Amino acid sequence: MAKARHSRFDCTPGCSVEAAIGLIDGKWKSIILFHLLSGTLRFSEIRRHIANVTPRMLTNQLRELEEDALIERKVYAQVPPKVEYSLSPLGRSMEPVLLALKAWGDANINLYGKPHAAERADAA
Repeated sequence: MAKARHSRFDCTPGCSVEAAIGLIDGKWKSIILFHLLSGTLRFSEIRRHIANVTPRMLTNQLRELEEDALIERKVYAQVPPKVEYSLSPLGRSMEPVLLALKAWGDANINLYGKPHAAERADAA
């Protein structure tokens, strides 16, 4: 089932953030984009970078990123088949956003997986 598309003609306040998040929503999309910052990768190389993703999920996420023009898929006519993925110019324009997310994550990695303050108060 296709995901709901953001209407470019019916914008309300905040819609540009909604549109941007809509393009990279999904558990693995921003991670895939981040790994493609380093250059062109084959499917198996992406899987090695993201150990917990299933092949089916990775395929779906790559298809959606390609459909949204954030990545480019190049198929080589050879046996066995060879497919490479790279960032499109639009995807490359997300580099500052992805690097900012990484910097923020590096600074706050100690919070990952820990209960929030409200949860700690409830447990006490």
